[in-house]
Amino acid sequence: MDEELANLSLLYEEDEVFHGETVVNDRNFQFCLVGRYLTDSVVHFPSLRNTMADLWHPIGGICITDLGNKRYLFQFFNEVDIQKVISGTPWFFNSHLLLLQRIQPGENPSVLVLNSTEFWVQVHELPVEMM
Repeated sequence: MDEELANLSLLYEEDEVFHGETVVNDRNFQFCLVGRYLTDSVVHFPSLRNTMADLWHPIGGICITDLGNKRYLFQFFNEVDIQKVISGTPWFFNSHLLLLQRIQPGENPSVLVLNSTEFWVQVHELPVEMM
């Protein structure tokens, strides 16, 4: 058994979570979200990219692209990762709310209207007539 363990080698190397130079296919947005931060201040893109990749830690990796005009394209590589991000909303970066929307076939991510998100609010001691 010691000889078997001595000759053991791992051929599979773990991929990085963030694929920085991956080219986004313009025609296939199957696993893509477009997002924008609700802020007037400048968003430091490299920090955003690293923080969100570390926070979401997708199984298949992620490619985050700056689309300009404070819009970002988040490309995932499987349905599990994208559903995990969608179900975990709302997301924040540097205390700024991230609005996310899934891209439907034929939609242009640069012109999607991103001005709403869903929140669950818990209210205590609400009068019965207000329920």
